[in-house]
Amino acid sequence: MRHNKHHASLGVTREHRESMMSNLAAALITHDRIETTLAKAKALRPFIEKVITKAKHAAAKSERKDSVHLRRLALRDVRDEDAVTLLFNEKYKVFSNRTGGYTRIYKLGRQRLGDAAEMALIEFVKAEDPGYKKSKGRRSGSKSRKGKPAAQAAEPAAEAAPAPAPEAPKGDAKA
Repeated sequence: MRHNKHHASLGVTREHRESMMSNLAAALITHDRIETTLAKAKALRPFIEKVITKAKHAAAKSERKDSVHLRRLALRDVRDEDAVTLLFNEKYKVFSNRTGGYTRIYKLGRQRLGDAAEMALIEFVKAEDPGYKKSKGRRSGSKSRKGKPAAQAAEPAAEAAPAPAPEAPKGDAKA
């Protein structure tokens, strides 16, 4: 069975893809934001978020041997020892209050000259960033009106004075 086999192939072999994800993740950890193609950014997001989750779990289990195990698992994925050390020692603190969504992808709206690939910017989300708030749709607004009696709903309309009609411009009208 082919359960859990979906991934972005990116047109390369498995070994090349693993190496590319490792290099992109190390660059993102080191620089906090990188510019790459949209397809690579979308493939990098789940990869790096799993590594960050390992760093957070290792910080919570620092008194036990599990932290060493989680660090080695992260080192298996991101093969840059300096980047993993930076993530596990310092950068995990930024994500301690977040339950997920550690990265954000911006489409840059331009294409690479060589192959016209759509470019994107992937960056870490700051700890104090609340993200986007979901706006209340039409349905939630109409539900609040249903609970009010008809007399209360009609009162604000009766209080508002009708706006005066705009007057026609005065002057000589030339035909």
